[in-house]
Amino acid sequence: MPYLAEHKQKFDDLRTVLHYENRTQLKRSANGGNTVLFVFPPADEEDYIAEAKILYPDGHFIDVGELLVKSIDSVGVNDFKEFYQNHISTPDVVFTNGDPNCLFSLIINEICAASDDKKTTFLIHTGALEGTGIENVNIMEHKSVMSQGIPLVIFYPASYNQDDLLFLNHKPASKYRCKLVK
Repeated sequence: MPYLAEHKQKFDDLRTVLHYENRTQLKRSANGGNTVLFVFPPADEEDYIAEAKILYPDGHFIDVGELLVKSIDSVGVNDFKEFYQNHISTPDVVFTNGDPNCLFSLIINEICAASDDKKTTFLIHTGALEGTGIENVNIMEHKSVMSQGIPLVIFYPASYNQDDLLFLNHKPASKYRCKLVK
């Protein structure tokens, strides 16, 4: 399918999945989850984000890359480097440690704030999660995400190798607790 036709089809599918009348069906097809995994080729990420911002001007766009920088800035670059080097084999200790400024906490808090505002939330630049120990399923299965009234949309740069979803074209990814728009 040519790029423009594929692009339009994905956004049409997203609009259908997000429609309030389809939310019960979303939870059923997502095994109780409340997340849409919007899959696209990594090279096309900026095009898809730009289009989403046009189609959903009232959407709440959470930039994971910006939150990563905010998390690092909260402790200072040098302290972060030292902490990271001490836990290099367990990055989840660095990024999901329960501190209110750790990356995972910042992501979940932003999602909750957007939900309180009753806005469709888009998690963008999720490639920044690579190497953090945070997987899409950690976000999708968080109780706050699963109980939101409005589904979370995770923009997910990935490809397929047969039926396997590969985050950033190389890392196997979970398709559980979400509805795929591919």
